[in-house]
Amino acid sequence: MTIDKIELRKIFLPYIKPFKTSGWVEKGNSGIIVKIYSGGEIGWGEAPVGLEPWYNEETTESAWAVMRDVLVPLVLKTDVGSTEDIDKLFSPVRGNKIARAGIEFAVWDLWGRIHNKSLSELLGGSRKKVAAGVSIGIQKNIDLLLKIVEGYLKEGYRRIKIKIKPGRDIEAVKAIRSIWKDIPLQVDANSIYSLKDAEHLKKLDDYSLLLIEQPLAHDDIYEHSKLQKLLRIPVCLDESIVSPEHARTAIELEACRIINIKACRVGGLIAAKKIHHLAQESDIPVWCGGMLETGIGRAVNAALASLPNFTLPGDLSANDRYFHRDIVLNPFTLNSDGTLTVPNTPGSGVQVDEKFLDEITIQKIELSNKK
Repeated sequence: MTIDKIELRKIFLPYIKPFKTSGWVEKGNSGIIVKIYSGGEIGWGEAPVGLEPWYNEETTESAWAVMRDVLVPLVLKTDVGSTEDIDKLFSPVRGNKIARAGIEFAVWDLWGRIHNKSLSELLGGSRKKVAAGVSIGIQKNIDLLLKIVEGYLKEGYRRIKIKIKPGRDIEAVKAIRSIWKDIPLQVDANSIYSLKDAEHLKKLDDYSLLLIEQPLAHDDIYEHSKLQKLLRIPVCLDESIVSPEHARTAIELEACRIINIKACRVGGLIAAKKIHHLAQESDIPVWCGGMLETGIGRAVNAALASLPNFTLPGDLSANDRYFHRDIVLNPFTLNSDGTLTVPNTPGSGVQVDEKFLDEITIQKIELSNKK
């Protein structure tokens, strides 16, 4: 398969409300949309980077430069014989995982459309529907948090995740549990605590949580292995797992009992599948995290979550959870049973609203094989 042209777009799509974590606030999706051409077919991808390097080291500008100057030229001069070829092609590139993933996603989509297979089928997925969860940012006060939780439960979401930080953790969980004793509930710390906070975090053991996500440093595995031994609640690693090798280390050190797999964080779907298989072999459940993607990235996540070891609800909300209007014409909607339907049409299944995409595009470039 010869790639004729690749188009990159910086976008800004405002969120309905700013999303606040323990360390930063995101006002909208500032990612990079990839459009890839081969013959008469088109594939779409998304690199969900932020404007600032808060989640990982990448930013919109850094990813743009690497994609434009390094990754796209590599793809344009390569005859792509399989989806695995892109992963091999990018293997010499250090870091820049989200930038790599954005292009890899577009190749997977293109490949599926050419071969008339859905992305879920290409990945080996088995589920037709995936359980949807909702992630709630840190709120001004507990009363507002409770009101938001109530609203999402009424909408039908199966699992609630709240962001926490020191001073906004135990009391928030206690308040939720005082009303909803049995809902699946988990917390996400986004690396804000240290091992010195272990005694404080042990208080969470009293509230029947599904897990605590990434409590310690973003690049730590070793100290998480110490913390997990002190807690009954499962530790789930997110930011620390940037490759299958990191996943293997975490499993062998017993640093976690659950792994959050974000295909964009680990460099693409090939690496995500490897982590899924490693975890499955070790009886470690996984779930699919999110980066508040547009419908393009959301479709990739849904396909990935159809793999068999994704046994916990992921951050797979309906598109209208974050955006008044998305850039796809066929957005995900929440089913009555709290699930999202996995697309079964060729590729990722997205139908991009290119007119609206033009409206939110900040910058656009096209790179091709033509001299």
